[in-house]
Amino acid sequence: MSVRSIRQLARSCCLSVPSEVPPSFLVPSLLSPVTGSTVRVSHFSTSRPQSFPRDRNSSRGVSAIRRTGPREPLSVSYLPLPRPVLDPSKRSKVQVDENHGLWQFFNKERTAISKPEDDYAHGRPWSVEELRNKSWEDLHSLWWACVKERNRIATQSFERGRLKAGYGDYEAQRRDTTIRRTQRSIKHVLTERWYSWEDARKIARTDSEVDLSGDGPAYTPLDLEDDVLEEPNYSSAVTTT
Repeated sequence: MSVRSIRQLARSCCLSVPSEVPPSFLVPSLLSPVTGSTVRVSHFSTSRPQSFPRDRNSSRGVSAIRRTGPREPLSVSYLPLPRPVLDPSKRSKVQVDENHGLWQFFNKERTAISKPEDDYAHGRPWSVEELRNKSWEDLHSLWWACVKERNRIATQSFERGRLKAGYGDYEAQRRDTTIRRTQRSIKHVLTERWYSWEDARKIARTDSEVDLSGDGPAYTPLDLEDDVLEEPNYSSAVTTT
């Protein structure tokens, strides 16, 4: 329906012509109701209008932007709010397990931030030559010890930045660099062992004593007499002078 038709319809119903013409789907609302007919109107809200009177406030309700609370009392509005205990002597002591596993992510003093001299007191990183003599279990344990130590350093660095302590960053970075060098050496040793395993597996495919099918024993040695070559008989040789 065009704008001109809507305005003509409004004038025919003795209605004031609005400055802004409503859209076409609102045209039935401009028509006068039929005489003698009852029009049913349903409220948008299912609650009774007497329960919560309208306060004509467009910002009614909880708003995190405007920092406004609810305008009506809630079920928890009359409950007393807990208050923090500022006196340390009046605080209740919480029972903590001294052997809890999470204590491994703290320092020996179990403080939130380590002292700079404690972080600086560390040795050199493990070398590749030293780690070559370690077993798989030792390398696995050493790797996760490095992971826990780096986790502790990262947690304390975050806490130090939150508190704006202004100290300990240099010592923590030096300690973290040492641990990362140890982890790099572990990766180096494991890479060498992987290449050695791959080379040995290729050689085993051509060895008659090794069975890689998995059906029987992996290694079946041949008889010793088949492997030993015949020794030359020097007794029959005649020496002439």
